[in-house]
Amino acid sequence: MTSALIEDHALLSDQRASALVTREGDIDWLCLPRFDSASLFCSLLGEDEHGHWSLRIADGEVVSRRYLPGTMVLETVWRSPTGTAAVTELMPIGDGGRPRSQGGEDLAGTAPTALPFGAASLVGDVDDKADLVRSVTCLEGEVHVVQQLAIRFDYGQTVPWVRRGDDAGGDKVLIAVAGGDGIALHGPALTAHGRMHRGEHRLRADETAAWVLTWFPSWQGVPGAVDVEDVLQRTVAEWTGWLGQIRVQEEYSQPVARSLLVLRALTHRRTGGIIAAATTSLPEDIGGVRNWDYRFCWLRDAALSLEALLAHGHVDAASTWRDWLLRAIAGDPERLQIMYSITGDRNLPERELAHLPGYADSVPVRVGNGAADQYQADVVGEVMIALGAMREAGLEESEWSWPLQRALVRYTEARIDQPDQGIWEMRGDPAFFTHGRVMVWATFDRAVHAVERHGLAAAPDELERWRRHRDQVREEVLSRGVGADGAFTQTYGSAEVDASLLQIPHTGFLPADDPRMLATVARIEQDLRTEEGLILRYRTQGQDGLPGDEHPFLVCCFWLVEQYAAAGRVDDAEKLLDQLLTCANDLDLLAEEYDGSAGRMIGNFPQAFSHLGLIRAVDALALARS
Repeated sequence: MTSALIEDHALLSDQRASALVTREGDIDWLCLPRFDSASLFCSLLGEDEHGHWSLRIADGEVVSRRYLPGTMVLETVWRSPTGTAAVTELMPIGDGGRPRSQGGEDLAGTAPTALPFGAASLVGDVDDKADLVRSVTCLEGEVHVVQQLAIRFDYGQTVPWVRRGDDAGGDKVLIAVAGGDGIALHGPALTAHGRMHRGEHRLRADETAAWVLTWFPSWQGVPGAVDVEDVLQRTVAEWTGWLGQIRVQEEYSQPVARSLLVLRALTHRRTGGIIAAATTSLPEDIGGVRNWDYRFCWLRDAALSLEALLAHGHVDAASTWRDWLLRAIAGDPERLQIMYSITGDRNLPERELAHLPGYADSVPVRVGNGAADQYQADVVGEVMIALGAMREAGLEESEWSWPLQRALVRYTEARIDQPDQGIWEMRGDPAFFTHGRVMVWATFDRAVHAVERHGLAAAPDELERWRRHRDQVREEVLSRGVGADGAFTQTYGSAEVDASLLQIPHTGFLPADDPRMLATVARIEQDLRTEEGLILRYRTQGQDGLPGDEHPFLVCCFWLVEQYAAAGRVDDAEKLLDQLLTCANDLDLLAEEYDGSAGRMIGNFPQAFSHLGLIRAVDALALARS
């Protein structure tokens, strides 16, 4: 079973699919050609036999690793007794001069076709191939590159048919096929050893060897090799050009830049869908059952991510996500889901993979997510806030975007008296979660704001209903969602507190220094703060509905930084933010949770929620300092 800690991993992404590579050169998680495709390397959740690709320097040790500045291109430097080498790893953006197939078909894909709502074609270069490049350069002396490759499709269940054959350019390559999946490996040959392939290649100073693993539909011709130097330059240019100049205080510029890049890396380049994390079933409770698939597009997570991106000038991401949203719920907003696939598909059935022993013996391993069927009252409010932020940023409404928002308001009206499962997707009984009710208020508030400030159309009786609902829900929250101590409660009538309540000022419902918010913060500090100074989402003995426990949730900790800063507790905000930055790994990547007592990451990785929280916390602190 993989021995790598979650924080030992780096993320590779081509903005369509992703891979995780350990510090020691083992790719133990790779899904192609999409973020949510069945993996072909899955030893992260099992054993080596479930698929992996290790590349290391014999008798060597890693002396440094980094992303090339402003990119998701990884560079790892190894030193051995005989020499030093640099390993460069990336998932290329663009085709890099790949030749045509022998039959004349252009394997670079077809041009996008005009579709409704700004959709890109989901054929051609979206899903017809994907590459992963590993290039080794000997910097001095002599090194031996040692590899082991085990391709296992369908989450480690399927051993492919492997052979050597010709690619589109006539070169000999290793070809692996099973069902609709095909893999071609270009580069110096590996040799078969049982059901794996191995290789050892000697490099002297200034010599380079590269391997390119390419996914392609098995019924098509085998693609030719990419030009490694060309795709490296193109990919670096794509990442750095998108990122642009980061305008935050110097001490936080690197983690903010990395967080923006992670959000981009988790956004599908063509559809605009933003996934919550690159992995499934990394546990929230080591050895427990809290193992979920996060490779889908939560409306909430995406909306909050977009607010962070908008705050740093990335209106392009907002526009493509709005188009994705329109396609996902077009035609039937009454069947709104809290999450969809990256292409907007609704069907995300949850199932268990019994053949996998799980990360650190944490079972079950799940794919799909049954929470897609839950009603969560906050989701529409999050979306309406994000769409409102787009208007404020100058993004004009499209033909369909305002009618969609009116439909979302009607959806909320129809469920205005319905309890829900809460922001944390609790699997206990539905309840009136105070945070969710504030978000219901935000739905009507942003709709009224759109008409009154931006002049968008609404019938007089419609606008009057929105105003009435907004006022009624506000009164209800303040009367039923506040406990005897003056603090907001997790649910109406309960004595529990919830870190999601830290989001109330963000909606405009109340300012951060309102006495009820200050009382809520005091309760959170008393009930949810750990000995290490981080905070939990909630106490699991209440509405949770699952066995076991969990660890501090990083986005909640960043929300507390934001609250401290906005309420004038700047020193506390700085102290907590500095502590949270130490929860990142050496590449400034963050998981979902952090076990402060063990000093290790917990949960799916890297987590969009955590990174958007970091960006917002830094922005809030900068505002407070100014």
